[in-house]
Amino acid sequence: MNPLLRTDRLLLAPYTPDDEEEFVALFQDASVSRWMGDGPSTEAEDRALFGRIFSTVYAENRFEVWAVRLDGELVGHAEIKPTEASGGHEIIYALAPGAWGRGLGTELALALVGHGFDTLGLTEVHATVAAENAASLTVLGRIGFEHVRDIQEEDGSTTRLLTRPRESTAAQAVRG
Repeated sequence: MNPLLRTDRLLLAPYTPDDEEEFVALFQDASVSRWMGDGPSTEAEDRALFGRIFSTVYAENRFEVWAVRLDGELVGHAEIKPTEASGGHEIIYALAPGAWGRGLGTELALALVGHGFDTLGLTEVHATVAAENAASLTVLGRIGFEHVRDIQEEDGSTTRLLTRPRESTAAQAVRG
């Protein structure tokens, strides 16, 4: 089962069945879903996705998925999972627009990266971001992700593959 992750302001905890309406509202928000997967889905598709978190992801312990809470309210979604596009583990996250502009994306991304390195023992963590998603590219660049290559999507859009390697102990000591 997913561990709880805490940051200064956020709690990442497994979803509960009571989270369905907030999950669907997050994924139905066009300003959020435009950057997720293949873009906006139908409400029925988002409800089915929520169901699969329990029936497949949690039931089969496939990868880690969290509800992101701020002061008890669901404000986002987070995952870390192996993906074909990255050839390794990718962090995936989304925050509701009301949580934007307060540094929470940076806080959330750092928590996922730290979990990947410290708990999962990864040597690098990846992210895929739409080339037009300047806000996410800025957040990830600020915390050490580097552009590796572009992926041309079937619809003609470009997705950037970013990677953050685990720093060696020597590199951390120099920065420290």
